[in-house]
Amino acid sequence: MSHATCPAHAPADHPKVARGKTGILLANLGTPDDYSYWPMRRYLNEFLSDKRVIDYPSWKWQPLLQLIILTKRPFSSGKAYESIWDKERGESPLMVITKDQTAKIAETMQDRHGDQVMVDFCMRYGNPSTESKVREMVEAGCERIVFFPLYPQYAGATSATANDQFFRALMKEKWQPAARTVPAYFDHPAYVEALAQSVERAYAAQEKKPELLVVSYHGMPKRYLMEGDPYHCQCQKTTRLLKERLGWKDTDLCTTFQSQFGPEDWLRPYTVDEVARLAEEDGKKSIAVIAPAFSADCIETLEEINEEIKESFEEAGGEDFLYIPCLNDDALHIEALCNIIDENMGGWIK
Repeated sequence: MSHATCPAHAPADHPKVARGKTGILLANLGTPDDYSYWPMRRYLNEFLSDKRVIDYPSWKWQPLLQLIILTKRPFSSGKAYESIWDKERGESPLMVITKDQTAKIAETMQDRHGDQVMVDFCMRYGNPSTESKVREMVEAGCERIVFFPLYPQYAGATSATANDQFFRALMKEKWQPAARTVPAYFDHPAYVEALAQSVERAYAAQEKKPELLVVSYHGMPKRYLMEGDPYHCQCQKTTRLLKERLGWKDTDLCTTFQSQFGPEDWLRPYTVDEVARLAEEDGKKSIAVIAPAFSADCIETLEEINEEIKESFEEAGGEDFLYIPCLNDDALHIEALCNIIDENMGGWIK
């Protein structure tokens, strides 16, 4: 269906054109190509120059970024990445996991739809770029593209900037494919079910059940919430739906926010402070932490949660710290993502 042919009624010398497929383009945040200084600097520069992420005026932000932050931060971030880097595959865990997710989604979609679909992934920052993957899909004959930012909860700094980049890529195409963007899936039953089962499996493997589940989401400046970003509300709903599916009480879990950056007040409570408070003031000796805002384990989970936040809990008197991994390429997660894709391809596949 997607092999190159001459269009109907075209003259004999018309070039052959590949058409007919539906592209499924998964999108994640991104990763540096390496943890050494210059790859880290390039990645951080692209990330921290995004106005969706840091919305300060360029005249105010760029001198600070270029002259101070990007002089020092690549060293500290590089060390953090080195501590979690997959040396065997020569890639960051986010890249490894995203590739595995893509392969499994492609296999499932092939089983369901044959060669009508093409599945690939891109990164908002770093490689492979959104533009390069849109170009590949157009060249392969994709007349339609379903663009899927892998962020369960919508935020301007994640979902929106991924969509922005996708639309910028489409602007460069002479023959522009039809396009759909997948909305946030924070309350999708299949996603909540996959989350709940990951908690149940993790708890079942413990000799002693944790006293509390800390549901930690990536943070954002509180100002963004006040300006209309729905992220905070969607995070709270995910926690509530997870609690209801598990059949737990309100006191069995709590919602926190991590990864603060800069001088502004961010969404609270801060995970790193709250786990210490739980140990010091509430006397919690055993907690578990899960990060539902991340579709794949990355620097914020493997290094920040499982190292920094764990250390904060233990230094405050906590004893048992359990990190529950992201859903990654878990079978239930892949099934949920494929079902969401199918829902968003309605009418496009025969």
